[in-house]
Amino acid sequence: MFEGGLKLIGFKELSKEKRIEDFPAPQQAVIPLSQHTGIPAKPVVKKGDKVLKRQVIGEAGGFISSPVHSSISGTVKGLENRLLPGGKTSLSVIIENDGNDTAVEGVQNDWKNMEPGKIISLVQQAGIVGMGGAAFPSFVKLSIPKGKKAECVILNGCECEPFLTADYRVMKEHYAEVIEGLLIVCRALSVKQSYIGIESNKKDIAVLVKKFLENLQTSVSIEVRILPEKYPQGSEKHLIKSITGKEVPSGGLPVDVGCVVFNVQTVLAIRDAVCRGIPLTERVLTVTGLVKTTKNLRVRIGTPISDILAYCGADLRPELKIVIGGPMMGVNIASPEIPVIKSTTGIIIIPEEITPGDEIQPCIRCGKCIEVCPMKLVPAELGRYAEAKNWDMCRNLGVADCIECGCCSYVCPAKRPLVELFKWAKSEINKEGKSK
Repeated sequence: MFEGGLKLIGFKELSKEKRIEDFPAPQQAVIPLSQHTGIPAKPVVKKGDKVLKRQVIGEAGGFISSPVHSSISGTVKGLENRLLPGGKTSLSVIIENDGNDTAVEGVQNDWKNMEPGKIISLVQQAGIVGMGGAAFPSFVKLSIPKGKKAECVILNGCECEPFLTADYRVMKEHYAEVIEGLLIVCRALSVKQSYIGIESNKKDIAVLVKKFLENLQTSVSIEVRILPEKYPQGSEKHLIKSITGKEVPSGGLPVDVGCVVFNVQTVLAIRDAVCRGIPLTERVLTVTGLVKTTKNLRVRIGTPISDILAYCGADLRPELKIVIGGPMMGVNIASPEIPVIKSTTGIIIIPEEITPGDEIQPCIRCGKCIEVCPMKLVPAELGRYAEAKNWDMCRNLGVADCIECGCCSYVCPAKRPLVELFKWAKSEINKEGKSK
């Protein structure tokens, strides 16, 4: 088990028993060309073009990039810069729905006899990225660098952020398809050992999965590991530590210790891409908090957040905040017109008074942030050097290893915006590196 972290109130009972519903297709989809880590996709459509559901509307802009597909059929109304959840903007394809939902036909494939390179190619073409929030192109993660070797695949079924239950429902309702996706990933990596990490507050999922595995004929070893309920258990590095006991080195990647980690919805998307020829155009997300009806919804990429909040009966008073993602690592959004993207795990309406206030006090050196930091950093010192714009000391103290989990900010009695300071420091250090 990893050091640090927090035991948080989950609030998962608000939505965990809500079955996944298919949300109606939007009248107008706003589909950003930057929904992933890396270079934005390049548009391949223009104003006036007719497009089909699942049609490519943006091609990958480089190696670390991902194609983008239309989630509806209709007419391209234009290409405009639109706001993303993190505050940045992206060139986006605006598509007016024709109501027909005419789709590019999928292709049935037998993955069991498929070469690993073919699987990776299909994942790349389908525009699949990490759906747990990081949005890193999945085909890149499957393309193991020379000199390194994947020894095991870990399926992240923890969903450790409070409030969120989308992955829980996907596992509960589609565990057979999820496990097939896990096996496809194992074949792509030529791996025979895999683990499914599930937090102890989801033991019912573990029972379902273990029963299914009893009758599953496969050459891949799949072990279910029930892990303590602790945030950020679902972080790649901490999940690896909890399951294998290995520690990813500073500045390193999971594959440096022979591990590759995938989120539940990511492997399900990989399964749909490889077996059915279906690209990533929708995802399951949780809508919870101060709404009339909490839900787990399967939503088309490009759907305005405002449509979903209206559907769930959200009262958007000024004293309420809209959080995209979980309450720890998610972001407040300025406008409900921001669209759902591939990494949108949830939409939470939270009262302003339970979010960190604006009254920031000097650090009192209590050491609480050091106790909870799962990366063994010294957040108090890092914060002071970031405020002083001493990027060299931030670098030396390991700010690059910060996973921005928010544990330090959560426990800080002085209400210091530590995560924001670390994000700023990393951004400035990256700028320095690019300018050299």
